[in-house]
Amino acid sequence: MANMLISSSLKVLLVTDLEKSKRYYRDVLGCEVTDWWVIRDGFTGLGLKLLQANTPDDVKPNKPAEGADIGFELYCYVDDWESLDKLYDEFKGNGANIVIEPWIDPDNGPWKEFALQDIDGYCIAFGGTNKGKQE
Repeated sequence: MANMLISSSLKVLLVTDLEKSKRYYRDVLGCEVTDWWVIRDGFTGLGLKLLQANTPDDVKPNKPAEGADIGFELYCYVDDWESLDKLYDEFKGNGANIVIEPWIDPDNGPWKEFALQDIDGYCIAFGGTNKGKQE
């Protein structure tokens, strides 16, 4: 049997208002939005499937892990800090709710990241190393 590789995946999110969520992901995060998916930077970038929840109580963002303040639904890796900073500036300029401002962990990479929450409280983090560049 030949080795088959997964080429992409989509995280499924139940949302309180499908049309508002579609507008948010299109207008604030710059995603391509269709009736089937929400993607940015192709299917190997940010990929979501938004589904209308039966009731608002069905929308349940992840709870924080032990020792954390925020629960995450999705983590997006970015190639370098220049790209990460551009995303941050774009999202913030479009009105995103930034819940973790950009910060650097010097002991892991060093690693830089930030996070935002969508209109249903789902948290998406963005981060990465700087490909060997010294900051």
